[in-house]
Amino acid sequence: MPTKVAIVEDSAGICEELRHIISAASDLTCVCICRNAESALQKLPLAAPDVVIMDIQLPGSSGIQCTARLKRLLPETQIVMFTIYDDTDQIVRALEAGASGYLLKNSPRAEIVAAIRDLRNQGAPMSREVARNLVQSFHSPPPSADDAEPLTLREEEILRLLTEGLLYKEIGERLSIKLDTVGTHLKSIYRKLHVRSRTEAVMKRRR
Repeated sequence: MPTKVAIVEDSAGICEELRHIISAASDLTCVCICRNAESALQKLPLAAPDVVIMDIQLPGSSGIQCTARLKRLLPETQIVMFTIYDDTDQIVRALEAGASGYLLKNSPRAEIVAAIRDLRNQGAPMSREVARNLVQSFHSPPPSADDAEPLTLREEEILRLLTEGLLYKEIGERLSIKLDTVGTHLKSIYRKLHVRSRTEAVMKRRR
């Protein structure tokens, strides 16, 4: 019997691309596509997928919040997070919420299919970059903050919004900048503050 896969993703283009990838594999079938968390929480319990591909940056409730609620409804369903960011803090939060894997959206088609199959067999697939960052977050001691570079005004603004708890997509909307621009600023902020995650950056600002 084919593995039943559901997609939770707000981008119509990415949804269609994922649907094609799944349909091209004889042992996989796409049973449901949802564009936000609210729709997923309504439809997925009825579709009963084996695997869910979950975008982190959903409108309204985030993919991480949706994952936590969905796992209570479908404890046997395996969820892989699907995102453009390899942020260590988000990786940890997603895994704590019940996700079993973490893939970057630039992952090759073959890697996405392999990850779905791995999840079906109780594996824990992760993109190579994600796994490396996660391991480094445990092995690398944070450098001294004494030589931290000053942040630009835009970086200070983004850090303030992070402290307020805004998601990356919400920061982009608030500042009228693209999501990948937010990511570029965040990498610069992390480098300058000598931190490896959103949580560490927020804690350092509050100190």
